[in-house]
Amino acid sequence: MLSNDGRVNPPHAIAHGSAHVQPLRLGLLVGDGIGHEIVPATRRIVDTAVAAAGAPAIEWVELPVGSGAIDSHGTPIPDGTLEALAGLDGWVLGPHDSAAYPDRFRGQLTPGGVIRKKFDLFANIRPARAFAGVRATVPDMDLVIVRENTEGFYADRNMYTGGGEFMPTPDVALAVGVFTRHACERIAHTACELAQRRRGRLTVVHKANVLGLTTGLFRDVCLEVAEQYHGVRVDTEHVDAMAAHLVRRGGDFDVVVTENMFGDILSDLAGELSGSLGTAPSLNASVTQAMAQAAHGAAPDIAGRNRANPTALMLSAAMLLDWLATHGHADVLGRAADRIRRAVADTLAAGVATADLGGLASTAEFTETVGARILRR
Repeated sequence: MLSNDGRVNPPHAIAHGSAHVQPLRLGLLVGDGIGHEIVPATRRIVDTAVAAAGAPAIEWVELPVGSGAIDSHGTPIPDGTLEALAGLDGWVLGPHDSAAYPDRFRGQLTPGGVIRKKFDLFANIRPARAFAGVRATVPDMDLVIVRENTEGFYADRNMYTGGGEFMPTPDVALAVGVFTRHACERIAHTACELAQRRRGRLTVVHKANVLGLTTGLFRDVCLEVAEQYHGVRVDTEHVDAMAAHLVRRGGDFDVVVTENMFGDILSDLAGELSGSLGTAPSLNASVTQAMAQAAHGAAPDIAGRNRANPTALMLSAAMLLDWLATHGHADVLGRAADRIRRAVADTLAAGVATADLGGLASTAEFTETVGARILRR
């Protein structure tokens, strides 16, 4: 979950303080498209912040994934990559361009989807915050969407094996939506704990007026769980109304919890309303593991041109550092995360931005400026 200043403390985390100060081993998965630019930029910023905060240097373990892994291993997500991830402290995943993979991989889980499913990363935490210096449709937006990441209406996540979509005849397509009390309860706890640390307001988004059994269960379980959290004010919204509310008064919301597909759509909307998906970070977490992964895609049209915006992945990595600081690693990692967030915000406020935000800075120039601001603190 996130604290008032944007730090992440995922579900039922236990803060161990400086239980041990030892080098982190983080997985680095470059991915496709602009991943080859924004992932190295993010690594540089994390290394700078960790050193400035006084923590031991990170040991990065680069692992094959995406189109490069297809070339070298014959698959976009090799078994060896998955085995290695299990032994690391956390992971940074670049974007993937699965639409460009060979036909034999079409319809399969994306590399990120395989990782989320294998490690049961059930909480997708997506902040949307407007930054000074970035033009925003909703300039006072500062909310977090907590998305249940394993069930719902997404066919690639709701079955033990096989897909949740099927066609009994060539002219009939069906989809299965899955909602379990267990999954609803654990994402509700994540959202409530986050609301307690932020401004104390939780909005449960559903569509129970039409999908009464499925999203009705989600709504009801979230309300039941929220009763356990003193000081959290709870309201509910239908998903269509919520979309309109985000546009009209997005600054009124604090923590929003919803099912998988609704959360995906609303978080993309909130990211754009707050300025751009290019500034929208994301963390995928379980109780024991976490992965930083920006919400945007691989943008193959600008790949290799030094124009990509690394903001979202940098902020996602800061979320990962916070998560690690509450899971047996040193508090100093949280201070490193603070340095990254402040340096990114100060850089944007100063008018240094990439082309997608209306600026003139290249990926390298933006990264250089953020790094220099980290060292000033």
